[in-house]
Amino acid sequence: MKIVLLEGLGVSDAVLERHAQKLAQMGHTFVAYPKDATPAVQAERSRDADVIMLANMPLDPSVLDAAKHLKFIDVAFTGVDHIPMELARARGIAVSNASGYATQAVAELCISFMIHLLRNVSQTEARCRAGGTKDGLVGRLLCGKTIGIVGAGAIGKRVAALCKAFGCRVIAYNRSQVTDPVFDAQVTLDELLTQADIVSLHCPLTPQTQGMIGANELAKMKPQALLINTARGAVVDSAALAQALQDGTIAGAACDVFESEPPLPADHPLLHAPNTLLTPHIAFASAESMEQRADIVFDNLYAWLDGKQIHAV
Repeated sequence: MKIVLLEGLGVSDAVLERHAQKLAQMGHTFVAYPKDATPAVQAERSRDADVIMLANMPLDPSVLDAAKHLKFIDVAFTGVDHIPMELARARGIAVSNASGYATQAVAELCISFMIHLLRNVSQTEARCRAGGTKDGLVGRLLCGKTIGIVGAGAIGKRVAALCKAFGCRVIAYNRSQVTDPVFDAQVTLDELLTQADIVSLHCPLTPQTQGMIGANELAKMKPQALLINTARGAVVDSAALAQALQDGTIAGAACDVFESEPPLPADHPLLHAPNTLLTPHIAFASAESMEQRADIVFDNLYAWLDGKQIHAV
């Protein structure tokens, strides 16, 4: 088998070399390339591949057309909306992901976003650097707040557990029944939006969730409420969110994900919205989670080569 890694995994060359040697001993070829999202480059690098490995770089459908021998796509990421899944299914190409590697990393960033926004950290830091004080910017506690979790999967549950440790009430909106006792109640989306002091998004991007949070939904939130998005950018209507922040419909937002991967265009509406924290898709990216991700994605590969697909999408 020829195994092609189309982008770095955030681990050392020594780690990749160790796996390359193991694969060679098994009779396989492993080739690692630096990231290049150009479809023609992806297609050329994948032309003879039996297996493609990549993280969150969008995989152009033309790559699958060019890779006539492709049998397995090993995704070092949780979501697969950047993979042409319908074409993969039609071609009978197996797909596995690295679900679980970033659960703690994403959850910790969510908590930091909540506290950062509640305590006006950005504004008070700017004041401090300018020789000012906290006057007019005294913040609020996370303790005692109602947190609304949209998507009660592994990450949603971990965020809920951390929020409970801070003394919060946690409610959930989820497409299936929620049984984990970490949640105080399962509610409809409308109920969650009207009750929550902080809405934290943890749902996948699907046709049903695309644009789920738009102007109508934001209008149902409390004026002092906060929105946290570490899920997928397109779950939220960015223009509507920016307008809601401008109008004071909600008090603040933190977004780590957008409709496209950063860098963002200069005219992106959220870049100019008040009371907004923006980070360039960092939630999953800790040194510890990168190591765990590499372990999972190579375990996926070895299992598939042994005829036992795991983490199947």
